[in-house]
Amino acid sequence: MASPWQVPQLLLAILMVLVAFSDQFRRKTYISVSEETAVSEFVPETLRFLNEQYNQDSEDAYSFRIMRVLQVQSQVTDHLEHHVKVEMQRTTCLKPTYSNCAPQEGEQAKQISCYFSVYTNPWNKKYKILKKQCEDHTSPMAPTSQKPVVLSTDNKQD
Repeated sequence: MASPWQVPQLLLAILMVLVAFSDQFRRKTYISVSEETAVSEFVPETLRFLNEQYNQDSEDAYSFRIMRVLQVQSQVTDHLEHHVKVEMQRTTCLKPTYSNCAPQEGEQAKQISCYFSVYTNPWNKKYKILKKQCEDHTSPMAPTSQKPVVLSTDNKQD
């Protein structure tokens, strides 16, 4: 038989084990993580969704089109996630058309690279962008003709 001071310790130990197990169930457990190609199963539909959603959210008058798929990674947990890196270019077509449009050239040309994390449920045609990061690679830094400003701690003017 347990002594009176051992009962609270036993209950505390049981409580700690239950908390540890409940915490494990809340964490994402990856069933698989794999590199994919642009033509792998479910990836073309995801890319089509990304392109349409980007154009829908963009304030640009012209459509953008995915020109190059740099990386696709699939993660299976309790759902399917695609992590996608792409290069997109502004096309000659006004929205909403983008699929067969040529990229713009000259001053209006614009190229961006984007990373998307997408919740994918292709069986029910449900997609949701979880994360989006895009960088513009079009405009190089313009050279400046101004003299460099020198900061100093004293108040003297040269």
